[in-house]
Amino acid sequence: MMEAKVVYGADVELTVLGGGVSRKVLAYNDGIMIVEVHFEEGGVGSIHTHPHIQSTYVKSGKYRFTIDGKDVEVSQGDTIAFPENIPHGTLCLKAGVLIDIFSPMREDFI
Repeated sequence: MMEAKVVYGADVELTVLGGGVSRKVLAYNDGIMIVEVHFEEGGVGSIHTHPHIQSTYVKSGKYRFTIDGKDVEVSQGDTIAFPENIPHGTLCLKAGVLIDIFSPMREDFI
C-alpha cells in the first residue's frame, strides 16, 4: 500500500528555468504530480508536447495559451485540461502562478 506524501510548499525552493519562468515540484507519486509554476510578465512557456495528461489551474496572473495552434486567454480561477501529446505553450501577460497537475508524474522534472 502506498503512503501519502506531504510536501510543505514553504520548504520547496524555486528552480529557475530561465525566460521569466520558475517552478516548484510539489507532491507526487508514480500516478500524479503537482507543480507550481511562477511566471514574470513576458515569461514564455515554449510550445511543447508530452505524453502526460495535464490540468492547469490559474492561481494568479493572466496568460495567453496557444493550444494546438489556437490562442486562448485565461486568468485567475480559470482551468485547462490538456490531452496527452497536444502542442501547447503560454505567454504570461500579467505576472502570476499556475498550478499544473500531470498524470502520470513527470520523471523529467525530478
